[in-house]
Amino acid sequence: MTSHERFAAAMAYQQPDRIPLDIGATSLTGIRPACQERLRKLLGLSEAPAPNPNGVDEAILEWAGTDFRAVGGIIPLPGSLTKQLSESAFMDCWGIRRDIIGGEYQITNCPLRNATRADLDAFPWPEPHIDDPILELLRSRAATLHKTERHVVIAEHPVFGILELGCWMCGYDDFMIKMALEPDFVRAFFDRVLSIQLAVLEAYYPVLGPYVALTTSGDDFGSQQGPLVSPDMFSELIAPYFKERITRTKALANCYYWHHSCGSITDLLDTIIDCGVDILNPIQTSARDMEPASLKARFGDRLVFWGAVDVQQFLPYATREEIPVVIQNLCHELGRDGGYVMAPAHEIQDDVPAENIVAWVESLRTS
Repeated sequence: MTSHERFAAAMAYQQPDRIPLDIGATSLTGIRPACQERLRKLLGLSEAPAPNPNGVDEAILEWAGTDFRAVGGIIPLPGSLTKQLSESAFMDCWGIRRDIIGGEYQITNCPLRNATRADLDAFPWPEPHIDDPILELLRSRAATLHKTERHVVIAEHPVFGILELGCWMCGYDDFMIKMALEPDFVRAFFDRVLSIQLAVLEAYYPVLGPYVALTTSGDDFGSQQGPLVSPDMFSELIAPYFKERITRTKALANCYYWHHSCGSITDLLDTIIDCGVDILNPIQTSARDMEPASLKARFGDRLVFWGAVDVQQFLPYATREEIPVVIQNLCHELGRDGGYVMAPAHEIQDDVPAENIVAWVESLRTS
């Protein structure tokens, strides 16, 4: 099968010639630089890296047999708050400050912590505008990928999710308390964010839609032990906004909708499916109630699974003997009768041995 045929079979809940594979195609299934360099060395890749927009060497994608390529991503919207504060700190268009701590950018300031409704009205929200040269560059990249007909083209999401923005801008503690005690504030916040989201979608997806088969989105709804909010609160406060975004995206792009949420979200999946999600990522199997066989039995006729190769507890520590067993089990449990794209359950971190990635790919080829 071609990559397009393989993906189409998976989406139609039919058995492809092999499980479709995504290692490194998207910002959420990539490989960290140090791990990537070790993998290049192990594979004997001596030529200069040719990184994709997410920083993964094209030679690694070709070696792995990744069936997908992505275009686009979060758009830095015009706004008065955006500024580079130092070599190791910046503030984005939402007023969220990030500093490098332990080698990673971490949120260090939440601009709406303890905010009131009046503060929402006064806040300098970003302008939902994408410059024409940016749109033309994205269109050209997508058209070039589509023309080759080799890989399935993915549009990465251009805007953040409403819940994560609430937690980042107010702080997790403050926003969660507001969801319980100040739902009117939360709805007003979500109204503001959704209006920006929709305006960005109106510019973004008509440009990419003709060339892509699916689009991503991201908004973490789960913790390691369960949903961040109750199913009732999710249905009441989050789902209406989530559904409106999905409905408009599909109308503009005419493609499948892929949503990323870490954690244990089994209790939310019926509602998530009702909102219009076709594909669930990353399938964090180390979280409570996210066992592959159970997910397939309960939701496998309504949801395609994308991910499930655990980078938290499995891939960094597995032996060469354990890897084929786990990979074959995932193919059997999630890939039976289609409906599965194999990928890491989030970006592959620097603690993953390159040998384990090779063992994974070789196991998939022989499963």
